[in-house]
Amino acid sequence: LRFGLEYVGTQRVLVGRKYPFVHTLAETRELIAEIGYNHVGLVLDSWHWWQAGDTVAELRALKNAEIVSVDLNDAPKDLAKGQQKDGERELPVATGVIDTAGFLGALVAVGYDGPMRAEPFNKAVNALDNEPACAVVIAAMRQAVGLIGG
Repeated sequence: LRFGLEYVGTQRVLVGRKYPFVHTLAETRELIAEIGYNHVGLVLDSWHWWQAGDTVAELRALKNAEIVSVDLNDAPKDLAKGQQKDGERELPVATGVIDTAGFLGALVAVGYDGPMRAEPFNKAVNALDNEPACAVVIAAMRQAVGLIGG
C-alpha cells in the first residue's frame, strides 16, 4: 500500500488563514521526506500545481516512485487565477488555461506509470446521467493523453 498526500494550492483557500499549511510541491516533498517512509508519496493535481505556481521543471525533478496518483483538470476561462474556486473546474484540456501538455510531458519524462483520473468538479458534467457523463470525461482524458503523443 502507498499513501498519497495532495497539497492544496488554491489561492482563495490561503487568503485570510492564520496558519497556512503545505500548498506547493516543494513543501509537500519536504513534508514527505520528514515523514521518512518510502510508501508515502504525492497525489499530483494539475489544478493545485497550477494554482501554486509550480513549474514543469519541478515536476521533471521528481522520481516516478514519488508519485502515487495524478488528478487532471482544467480551469475556467476569463477568471483571474486568484479568483478561481477549487470546486469549480473544467475537464482536462477544456479551456487550455492549465498547461496540460507540459504537466503530462513532465510525467512521461519521469516515467510515471500510475493511475490518472479526471475530477469533474463541473456543474454541467454533474448534471448529466452517468453514461453521458462518463463519455465526456473519457473524451477529455483521451484528448489530454493525445497531447503527449499517446
